[in-house]
Amino acid sequence: MKSIPFSGAATALITPMNPDKSLNLSAFRLLVEEQVSHGIDALVVAGTTGESATLAPREYADLLSTAVDAAEGRVPIIAGAGSNDTAHSLEMIYIAQDIGADALLLVTPYYNKTTQLGLIRHFNTLADRSKLPVILYNVPSRTGLNIQPKTYQELCKHPNIVAVKEASGDISQIAETAYLCGDDLILYSGNDDQVVPILSLGGKGVISVLSNLIPGEVHQLCQRFFDGDLMGSLQLQLDFLPLIQALFSEVNPIPVKAAMELTGHEAGPCRLPLVDASPETRERLSRVLLNLGLL
Repeated sequence: MKSIPFSGAATALITPMNPDKSLNLSAFRLLVEEQVSHGIDALVVAGTTGESATLAPREYADLLSTAVDAAEGRVPIIAGAGSNDTAHSLEMIYIAQDIGADALLLVTPYYNKTTQLGLIRHFNTLADRSKLPVILYNVPSRTGLNIQPKTYQELCKHPNIVAVKEASGDISQIAETAYLCGDDLILYSGNDDQVVPILSLGGKGVISVLSNLIPGEVHQLCQRFFDGDLMGSLQLQLDFLPLIQALFSEVNPIPVKAAMELTGHEAGPCRLPLVDASPETRERLSRVLLNLGLL
């Protein structure tokens, strides 16, 4: 079995912004500390939730450096380094390696997309040149491209491709991937509403948006499952379903940044083309957070 980048809950961190939409690195440092102190198992920097598509290379490096410095080795730091340009993704990988990230999260190419053969060549090219373990990221709703189970079967032959964040939502497809790849590919849920189902297929955790707000509880959701408390894990999954649904009522990370602001965090605005949450979404979030005792 390949080495596991983390087991449990990893937060796909938001990127706090100042009112002028520059990076708020002091708020980001506080967020990292809060996450670690509440028992999170790993942190993802500059993923989709972190508005990676709008980050300049210098900003990307500053975020990663802040996270690595603040975490002080207490949890793994996973760097989002995916792109629809293999050469650009490689540049981001080198930055992440130099700064001291522990693993990479590589999303499938978007817009120009590719074929399944192109996916194999793209990811193998990056894995060949990386010193860090690679977590693939499959999110067809955003990229328009789906990694097929037989493509996973080919990709997991690479010793440096160790895991996947699965956000296709297709449990049958994920089950087939687990069957074909076995211990050669670690499964993480990429959807907060499917953590328990994917754990039941042998998954090792979740890369979560929800845990920006409640890192300890999402950690416990996974830990209870690992400890054999299946009903306790399931209860947490269901208890937080209304909040999960509210967090995805508009394009991520619009709602989660609004929710973080409502709970007293310095999240700041999103960068265009993302806009602020609608009044209806803010009202829905307030109601759900209040019901859960988070306001």
